[in-house]
Amino acid sequence: MKKIICGIQQMGIGVPDVQQIWKWYRKFFGMNIKVFEDAAEAPLMTKYTGGEVHKRTATLALSMEGGGGFEIWQFTSRNTEKPVFDIRLGDFGLYACKIKSRNVEETYQYFVKKGAKVLGEPQMLPNGEKTFFVEDPNGNIFQIVKGTAWFKNTGHPSKCGGVFGSIIGVSDIDSSIQLYKDILEYETVEYDETGIFEDLKMLPGGNGRFRRVLLSHKEERKGPFSKLLGPSKIELIQSLDRNDCRKILENRFWGDWGFIHLCFDIQGMDDLKKECEENGYPFTVDSAETFDMGEAGGRFSYIEDKDGTLIEFVETHKVPILKKIGWYIDLTKKKRGQSLPKWVLSAMGLNKVKD
Repeated sequence: MKKIICGIQQMGIGVPDVQQIWKWYRKFFGMNIKVFEDAAEAPLMTKYTGGEVHKRTATLALSMEGGGGFEIWQFTSRNTEKPVFDIRLGDFGLYACKIKSRNVEETYQYFVKKGAKVLGEPQMLPNGEKTFFVEDPNGNIFQIVKGTAWFKNTGHPSKCGGVFGSIIGVSDIDSSIQLYKDILEYETVEYDETGIFEDLKMLPGGNGRFRRVLLSHKEERKGPFSKLLGPSKIELIQSLDRNDCRKILENRFWGDWGFIHLCFDIQGMDDLKKECEENGYPFTVDSAETFDMGEAGGRFSYIEDKDGTLIEFVETHKVPILKKIGWYIDLTKKKRGQSLPKWVLSAMGLNKVKD
């Protein structure tokens, strides 16, 4: 059977204080649904944590507007390390997280009014849509873009939904694009432009010449959470006038400060593993069986893109719908590609964290 890419499940974000930054994410992005909160060791990730097992706490938060969530991740056995250099556009890895908006201009006005650090005024993307960038209190950059395929209208004043994709710095788009187009199934090129771009100039290092390719998918995603996760886009960016680009996580651990992985909800892990291996992207981590996250469980794996950016895959086996009454869904008994009913997904909204 063929694997199914169900959508972006979450962007992993390494932080020094989960509760502090999550409050900011609730205020500005409406990420107020707690799927799980788990404190434990991470023994399977020693390849990316210096060969040692480290303790951490992780919280998965979602917006009922739809889109991917955040896995907000904090070391508890060591300090969360910042990069020792200033990250600039074109450096390799997860540079920015795309957040979808119902109205980019209104989102911008809300952010300004509430004192967020916006990086310039809204500008036009090469596809003619408006965008702007905002920096969270930890220095992570988020790009606000026009969203599609909303799950619910929660009335959040920011007009934001969840994760809509990522800007990923690569060394060579031509060699990197196969992973994203073929394996991750972002087969549609919305634009492929080269030059100096007004919408990028407000970013650190954004005044240079770049090639940028925006990828999307024509087919609706399938799978249990596909209606909630919705569509997404990946933008690959390559600097054309820098020879000093560095890996964003250079000399640091997975879990350190910043965007640590982009996670896809999938079905058919064995089929995906075979496909990745055949195309030169072998699993570097594989839990091989159900990995217990306390309130949720599943099988997870990682691959690296051509520049070492970590892509995570999760095949969910168990997920809490309404924890107060012990309502969990066993997805191992569901038909592959089948979506959970909207009323079941909507019930996750009862796990809302209020401020």
